[in-house]
Amino acid sequence: MSQYPDFAFEINQNEYLAAGQREVHAVVTLTATAAAGGAPVPSGGVPASGKDNVEVIIIDCSGSMDYPRTKMMAAKEATKVAIDTLSDGAYFAVVAGTEGARVVYPTGGQLLRADYQSRAAAKEAVGRLHANGGTAMGRWLAQAGRIFDTHPHAIKHAILLTDGKDESETPADLARAIQASIGNFTADCRGIGEDWEPKELRKIAEALLGTVGIVRDPARLAEDFREMTVNSMGKEVADVALRLWAPKGATIRYVKQVSPNLADLSGMRVPGDNPLTGDYPTGAWGAENREYHICVEVEPGNIGQEKLAGRVQLVAKDAGGATLLGEGKIRAVWTEDTDLSTRINGRVAHYTGQAEMAAAIQEGLDAQAAGDLDTATARLGRAMDLAVESGHEDTVKMLRKVTEVDPATSKVRAKAKVDKGDAMELDVVSTKTVRAKRN
Repeated sequence: MSQYPDFAFEINQNEYLAAGQREVHAVVTLTATAAAGGAPVPSGGVPASGKDNVEVIIIDCSGSMDYPRTKMMAAKEATKVAIDTLSDGAYFAVVAGTEGARVVYPTGGQLLRADYQSRAAAKEAVGRLHANGGTAMGRWLAQAGRIFDTHPHAIKHAILLTDGKDESETPADLARAIQASIGNFTADCRGIGEDWEPKELRKIAEALLGTVGIVRDPARLAEDFREMTVNSMGKEVADVALRLWAPKGATIRYVKQVSPNLADLSGMRVPGDNPLTGDYPTGAWGAENREYHICVEVEPGNIGQEKLAGRVQLVAKDAGGATLLGEGKIRAVWTEDTDLSTRINGRVAHYTGQAEMAAAIQEGLDAQAAGDLDTATARLGRAMDLAVESGHEDTVKMLRKVTEVDPATSKVRAKAKVDKGDAMELDVVSTKTVRAKRN
């Protein structure tokens, strides 16, 4: 059995509540360091750690990828770079996505491990790809799922690249495909050009515990693919979950990943062995750091009373069961001391602000696109305040591209006309967060 990373487990919260208060907030900080024995794999060999990685690269081959042709050329080159970046011994496949989904490598129906010969054959197949057809991302995901099903216990990851909207199937078709993929594999999604829909890719990426990104310059695509593949190959454990117990009568308001990007896991709960326990998937892990914001509503206690509001465990799940990797407790203490009860934990406050900023950006951009400049000004102005407050310098720069300063009031207001690519880039990065400083 493969070794797991070593996990450091930390809970930050202000456990003190005023009389009658119900909501308890906590930020769980998880830091994984690489397990011993994760040695490089000899060329063509089986991974020494015993773990198998499966990578599926899904390339949009719809007709629009030829306009301009630099998109298709960049997609082919980036796919070849990703193939070269695969760890020796990793299984992989390349899928051409149109209104259908065709496996262009391997063609024999069985996955092959990455070595000199398989890489060369795959890159040759990629070189023959051409743009022609529609876009049906749900079918692409379904094809990836069928490939991953042949290696159920592997670390499974997909890269999905598109330049357009999901127009060759219904929204319900895509929703069903996303739902069927949850828990089977993770996926990072990239949009190239300016004719795709950020909300569409975000739905896929958030549900499949990945990232969404915009590639405005095709020349940068290869490096992006290389980085995603390096990250995927560095994963050491396939299926890790936050296991949350809350007392009888309590309500779990939400469980959200808040770093390195925002993702709401609340709707992904898998019931546990008893009604009070549930698992929230976090996907595959390597050496990395992530943080999660948990909000639990409990029955108020008496002044001076302490309750256990939640028990959080990190577990690695496999065919043999679950292995405990770390655990901590969420406490609630009721007090009349207003100094204690009004003190907001720094990490909780930081990530609450980050979530508000993301919502303000997305709502502001929607209003701006609809011509509602008053709403856009209010929401983007709020986002600017929060971005400055949290030290989100890249977001501040992007917000300045879609806003201007009113000379009469010196306040930020939404521009009437903005560059479409600037707005898309801001939308995409809105869910990326800045780490909270240590208390």
